[in-house]
Amino acid sequence: LSGQVLEEHGHVWVGCDVSRDMLNMANERIDEKREASQTNDGDSSDDDEEDESMQDTRRKNAESSPGDLLHHDMGTGLPFRPATFDGCISISALQWLCYSNSKDQFPKRRLMRFFSSLYNVLRRGARAVLQFYPESSEHAILISECAAKVGFAGGIVVDYPNSTKAKKHYLVLSFDRAVKAPQGLTGMEGALLNEERRGVRVADKDPRKNGKRNGQAPRKKKGVGKTKEWILHKKETQRKKGKETRKDTKYTGRKRPTRF
Repeated sequence: LSGQVLEEHGHVWVGCDVSRDMLNMANERIDEKREASQTNDGDSSDDDEEDESMQDTRRKNAESSPGDLLHHDMGTGLPFRPATFDGCISISALQWLCYSNSKDQFPKRRLMRFFSSLYNVLRRGARAVLQFYPESSEHAILISECAAKVGFAGGIVVDYPNSTKAKKHYLVLSFDRAVKAPQGLTGMEGALLNEERRGVRVADKDPRKNGKRNGQAPRKKKGVGKTKEWILHKKETQRKKGKETRKDTKYTGRKRPTRF
């Protein structure tokens, strides 16, 4: 989806991911677009009466993708020449560098490798916007400190900070220290999404269910369900370790229906 948006704005892009499943999904879209381009080229030669402007429009809409994909772990650094890119975007990937999947992986080292290589491959004057979901404030501080150590200026922007569903963190980086990070969105959209998620809450009438009244510690809330991206990343990690992992299907990460 990120590549599609960049194509619509006329950009040439290169994307990398550590998960082959995510790359296969992106490849399917690129293959479909390439097949549509070949089909439209064959049809246009047979139809001489079609308007030339309509043919040009069809070719532009169905031309092959100006992007490319790379299977790579960004925690080991970005394998590109210096000053190659005019910008960088990332969606829900940066937070995975805060975890270690093996004994030889250290989060701070992986973050420093990534940011130092990002600083190298970007042209001077370029910017980077990295959207991520930090598990804690310590992760957000660690990420921002590593980016500042390699020379980046900028900061973290938070959209809808008072919403549990619409809240998003963005690490906005630039080379110009005079540039200030933009302010996050604080509109009513985030509050409305939060209310829809919470719904109506009913007070507990049974005092025995309340641990505080009995002198007991309150019960811990259940954790938030894992996303499909998290599940695919976890399964890919297990496969690299040589462990048996179930095959990915269209039901992977899908929420089970409630019991009758």
